[in-house]
Amino acid sequence: MSQTMPAPPVTDKPVGKIAAGEKRKRSRIGDSSPWYYVGIAVIVVYCLAPFYWMVVSALRRPSDQFSNSLLPIPASLDNLKAAFSPSNGFARGLLNSLIVAGSTTIITLVIGITAAYALARLDFRGKGATLAAIIATSMFPGIAVVVPILQLWTNIGWINTYQAMIIPSLSFALPTAIWLLTAFFKQMPFELEEAAQIDGCTPAQAFRRIILPLAAPGVFTTAILVFIAAWNEFIIAVSVVNKSEYKTANVIVSQFTGQYQFQQPYGTQMAAGVVVTIPLVIAVLLFQRRIVEGLTAGGVK
Repeated sequence: MSQTMPAPPVTDKPVGKIAAGEKRKRSRIGDSSPWYYVGIAVIVVYCLAPFYWMVVSALRRPSDQFSNSLLPIPASLDNLKAAFSPSNGFARGLLNSLIVAGSTTIITLVIGITAAYALARLDFRGKGATLAAIIATSMFPGIAVVVPILQLWTNIGWINTYQAMIIPSLSFALPTAIWLLTAFFKQMPFELEEAAQIDGCTPAQAFRRIILPLAAPGVFTTAILVFIAAWNEFIIAVSVVNKSEYKTANVIVSQFTGQYQFQQPYGTQMAAGVVVTIPLVIAVLLFQRRIVEGLTAGGVK
């Protein structure tokens, strides 16, 4: 009497590919040694330790500001209240920082996208030298241009104005933005624009409807980097502005005074530092997927 053998399971994938995939999966699982997670933990602690200490110092009572405890016990919001005291003008400084950083980011993107697209698509003599000159302009440190800028703004009456801070920030942000966006546009196939023009789009419409949406990861990455740089800018802002209604948050925090003469308000400055850092943390968390896509674009074909 013959015995019927069960039929092998039917699968859409070849047996060899399934075995290879399972082997790679087991290999990846096996390669995850404990030292891998220890290394990640060390990097996370190293990066977050300063911010954690700033939060802990901000939540301490003013009388405990020199304590070395890892937890703010008892916790207090006195430093935060002192930071937002009307006499400090910190709330106005946050608004000024938002105006300067937001304006710098928007103008940089408008000019940077246009210039980068032209450099990526047009062929002309001296194209490489132009890109090299653009990136070379970002190598000048801010302190090296403070005196000429201060003299120029004094001559044209721009001291204590928003444009006195926005335009220097543009000069440092534009080269980086153009360089990043040019590399991003270069990797996008020109056939996309040709197909759009065959369908009836003008070059401007093809750029606006096809290329720009596809370039969103690179644009978001550039926007975040420019905003962070403009938000953290200090040397120009402290040099060209001396009126409280135009000072940015970084300048105001550096000029906090204590309750008594020669007293350094560390707790108040830490609380203000936490508030200044929060917008950057929120922006990175909201757009982290776009940032990763923009930074890794072109790495793998």
